[in-house]
Amino acid sequence: MKMEGINLMALGLWASFTLVLMAGAGVEAYQNYTVGDKLGWYDNIMKPTVNYAKWAVGKNFSLGDFLIFNTDTNHTVVQTYNQTTYTTCDVNDDSDNVTEWSNSEPSANARPTTVSVPLEKEGMNYFFSNDYDGWQCARGQKFQINVTYGQGLPAALRVPPAAPAAPSPDDSTDIPAITNVPAVTGPVADTTPDTTSDTASASDPAVRIDGLFVTVALLLMLPFSVI
Repeated sequence: MKMEGINLMALGLWASFTLVLMAGAGVEAYQNYTVGDKLGWYDNIMKPTVNYAKWAVGKNFSLGDFLIFNTDTNHTVVQTYNQTTYTTCDVNDDSDNVTEWSNSEPSANARPTTVSVPLEKEGMNYFFSNDYDGWQCARGQKFQINVTYGQGLPAALRVPPAAPAAPSPDDSTDIPAITNVPAVTGPVADTTPDTTSDTASASDPAVRIDGLFVTVALLLMLPFSVI
């Protein structure tokens, strides 16, 4: 009996430990990463100590996470999946693979701004500033990260499937041909039974004329019969 009690206790502890592990695995949430931390998103002329490659080391970026760029309107946020575009700091030849999350013309009156960028594609993601024709990018305002699947995209970031296009009034619809119908080559005979009597009515004009002729003939024959 004592051994049974020990075994049950051990089983209970193991089950509790398993539940704790499962619960811990299920509470992992999507992350928000502030790019550059307190230094924000600037080139190394404005912030000489920025090092975005170093900032990205050790972080686990996954689908559904957000990058928060604290910067100003004189610095842009460009995202691409093309390494060549990233290396050359030039978006002009690769506009199809580039997303410009923040793109404003340089001004003497720059305003603070915050740009939030969701991570929506696995693999290498590249970021840089394209202002002043790539000048800021060439001066350290760039970094690359590898995005893993993690928990996958949350429902809010999933692109719904496109709705089917409504049919155009000009679209023709194929109508199946009707077969096995006999051809009609002439008038169709009336097969409705004749419900009228075969005996001519006395009111028929032809009958009245025939009776008149009979009466006249009898009157003409009468003198001959007397003689």
